[in-house]
Formats: sequence, structure tokens, C-alpha cells
Amino acid sequence: MKIFNKNSFIIFWRTIRYNLKIIFAGKFVWFLIASFAFYIFFSIMSIYQGDVLGEGMVYNLMLFPGILLIFYPSVFGIQNDEDSRILEILFGIPNYRYKVWLVRLMMIFIQVFLILIVYGFVSSYLLYTVQPLEMAYQLMYPIGFMGGMAFMFSTLIKNGNGTAVIMILIGVTLLILGGNFERSQWNIFLNPMELPNNFNAVIWESIVLKNRIFLGVGMVVFLLYGLYNLQNRERFV
Repeated sequence: MKIFNKNSFIIFWRTIRYNLKIIFAGKFVWFLIASFAFYIFFSIMSIYQGDVLGEGMVYNLMLFPGILLIFYPSVFGIQNDEDSRILEILFGIPNYRYKVWLVRLMMIFIQVFLILIVYGFVSSYLLYTVQPLEMAYQLMYPIGFMGGMAFMFSTLIKNGNGTAVIMILIGVTLLILGGNFERSQWNIFLNPMELPNNFNAVIWESIVLKNRIFLGVGMVVFLLYGLYNLQNRERFV
């Protein structure tokens, strides 16, 4: 029984390593370095400009680096499968592609969540004391929403560079329009850690709750639609 458990763990670990290698294609480390570099840069600029230290500021500082972490695996995942010559193998096994990509998406989100927790501890040490778990949890809503959207578009466009262009355009548009929805439940980049001035706390909590429901449902819909698109084998092979 012990041998079985040991063998099962070894197989499980090797499967995780193999899928992570395909997902990130050896390039994720550069996105991780870029993410941390942006985090440090934004932190220094915020301190230099005299921004008020608080949980709201830390949330904003970690948001873009977090999106950058999920950008590469969700945008280039399908293309990495094709480049690795395993896309046709996945489509040759009925329903196997759903299980593979569902597990991969779970690994991507878990990994990003863990990295955000590390960022939270770094922020508590260098900037302002926050609760890393709570901060990472709140950040996963907009990050998961954008990651799910990127995965959905990757199954429609089937090209990493094309998907990247679309997501960048969407991101810029959302940032430009963000001012019009700053206190709205439809604001994808709503900061739940920062209560607006002269705003009722109870109303704000209601807006934040509705916003998190909107982002959570949107993320699930994007992911399910992306997995559904994988049914159309002719579009990929």
C-alpha cells in the first residue's frame, strides 16, 4: 500500500511538472521577473510621489503585476500545446482535453495565488501591514476574470500573439473607461480595500459584494466557454 501511494505521488508530481513545463514553455520565469520588477517600480514611485500608505494602495500596486503573472499561461497556452506537438494528441483522446486543461487552469490560478501571497508578505515588510491571504483572495477576482477572458479568446483566435493584442486592447479600453465606473459594481478594477471619501460604508460593502459576484460569474463563464470551444477539433488541428 505504501509503494502504491509513493508511486501515485511520483506520477502525480511528474504530471504536474510536465504540464507546467508545457504551459509556461520556459518563459514564465521572465514574466515572473517582469512582474516583480513592475511591483518594485510602482512601489518606489508611489513612495516618491508621497501616496498615502494603506491597504488600498498595496492592492493597486499588486494588481498589474498579478495580471502580468496570469497573462502568459492563459494567452499562449493553446499555442504552446501546438508548438509542443501534443495538441493533436489531446484532441485524439475523447474528453481528455477538458481534463487536461481544467487541471492546467487550476494549477495556473493556484500558482498565481501563491505568488500574490508572497507579494503580500513583501508589502507588509516594506510598505504597509496587510493580510496576505485576504489581499491575494481579493486580487484573484479581477485577475481570474482577465485570465478567464484571455483563455476564452485563445480558444477562439488560436494564436498567442493575436490573443495578446486583443487582450492589450481590451485592457487599455477598460483602463480608459475605468473612471466612468470607478464606484460601480461593473468596474473590473474596483478596489475593495479603499473606501471612497464621503461614501456610506454599508452601500460600499454592497457594491463590492455585487462586483465580486459579477467577476466570479464572469470568470466561470469565460472558462466554461473556452473549454466548450475545445470541442471543435477542426478549428485547432
